[in-house]
Amino acid sequence: METILVVGILILILMFVLVFAATSIRIVSPYEKGVVERLGRYSRTAQPGLHIIIPFIDTMRKVDMREQVVDVQPQEVITKDNVVVTVDAIIYYEATDPVKLTYNVADFYSAATKLAQTNLRNVVGETELDEALTSREMINAKLRSVLDDATDKWGVRVVRVEIKRIDPPADVTAAMHRQMKAEREKRAQILDAEGTRAARILEAEGQAEAIKRVADAERYKLEVEATGQGNAITTVYNSILNSNLDNRVIAIQYLDTLQKVANGTAAKVFIPYEATAILGALGGIQDILQNPTKPSAEPQG
Repeated sequence: METILVVGILILILMFVLVFAATSIRIVSPYEKGVVERLGRYSRTAQPGLHIIIPFIDTMRKVDMREQVVDVQPQEVITKDNVVVTVDAIIYYEATDPVKLTYNVADFYSAATKLAQTNLRNVVGETELDEALTSREMINAKLRSVLDDATDKWGVRVVRVEIKRIDPPADVTAAMHRQMKAEREKRAQILDAEGTRAARILEAEGQAEAIKRVADAERYKLEVEATGQGNAITTVYNSILNSNLDNRVIAIQYLDTLQKVANGTAAKVFIPYEATAILGALGGIQDILQNPTKPSAEPQG
């Protein structure tokens, strides 16, 4: 009887220990923090690790401190230039204060979604369609700043905001495509015109350069020929000055010249009147040929 009583007591003690362990031991993961309440009031913040609370007196709420994502559903927004566009976004946030996140907002996900939708309408509504399509980074930064300020009291930091899409109506999209096509065709025509103009300029410059080089070559040729003729005349002149010129030499050169003149096909040869004085010396040419060693008469002064 006593043995059965002892076994029963031991079983009760073991059950009490198990119940106590199950209700008092709490394990907080590395990515979590625990908010401990005692009799309904905030007591402390539990860091990651093993913690023991008083059963039925203390309770713990675990808060996930990892980065979370809020998917803002697509909604229609009117831009500044009265165009209805469909916009949706994604919000990345992380908890910074588990106490504020626990006590200052009942359903953070729903509150963040509604807040993002409202501010997304405000931010996009302040911009025109072209600016909204080309300035997503600006919209993202402005929306992140607004949401971060609004969610600070909830113990949450908005990390970044990404606009997934901004879809204008079908007719506006078609008009934008036509405008884009026209702009591209315009740029292509401008590039073609500039290419043609550049090619013509290069061709004209090439022709001008070729003409200039030909002219320089002709000028150089004339200069060389003129220099050669000048040098030849100077050489002949110096040779004449350095030689003992007499009538016999002049007569022989004159005869050689007459031979070249008469070597044509003409039946008659006209001799200038000034040459008659020289022909008067032809009488002495025979003596020159017959007596080559006989000195000629000195020219009269």
